[in-house]
Amino acid sequence: MTGGRPLRQLRAAAVNIDGVMLNDTFSPVIHHFIVSRGGVYTAELERLIFSQRQDDAARVIGEAAGIGWSPEKVRELYFQERAGYLERHPVRILDGAVGMVEALRSLGLRTVCYGGLDRSHFDSALGEHARLFDEPGYVCTDAYRPGLREIITEIFGLRPDQVLVIDDVARVAEAARALGVPFIGNPSSFEHGFQRELMREAGVRHLVRSPGEVGEELLRVLDAEAAAGTCWRG
Repeated sequence: MTGGRPLRQLRAAAVNIDGVMLNDTFSPVIHHFIVSRGGVYTAELERLIFSQRQDDAARVIGEAAGIGWSPEKVRELYFQERAGYLERHPVRILDGAVGMVEALRSLGLRTVCYGGLDRSHFDSALGEHARLFDEPGYVCTDAYRPGLREIITEIFGLRPDQVLVIDDVARVAEAARALGVPFIGNPSSFEHGFQRELMREAGVRHLVRSPGEVGEELLRVLDAEAAAGTCWRG
């Protein structure tokens, strides 16, 4: 706990794993999968793929790539291509990510990490930092994307305006806005991506370029906005 004044409104934080805690190893593979097969990669396509259930995303990816395979086969090939990508660009913890979660906790917030892959991904990439997250530590949201309502109500047992969400995908921002959830966007810097633009369109007030930008000062701003009900632009 911090020795400073306590937060007024926020009680917990949910932090996305891929793109916030870890480097983005999905956008480049999805983009290459589609364009290498003659497909066109667009903002609308990205919106239909990111933070969706794996089967739903695979269906869209296959259609965009012009292949008539089942979602299961598309998913299998996609993860094969991602494995090859990871040999050249390994999963790594982003600079400032650990410090960001430490800042959340220093202000008395309960924390969990979440994402669309199973728990083994969390254990492998962040297991040495598991102490930074409260039980259950990691939440797989593939069955109920984007999963904010479930995390807020079932994991934390709180109101939407008491839980801060930090994510790299505009679709999650849209869900947060619909629920009235305080939100920080950390969109990928992938050169062919559209998430920063889509987050601005969604009305995200706080966009950072790295998790290291999320510190006590910004968190207190979010807390004040959450208390006043002004987390989202009109």
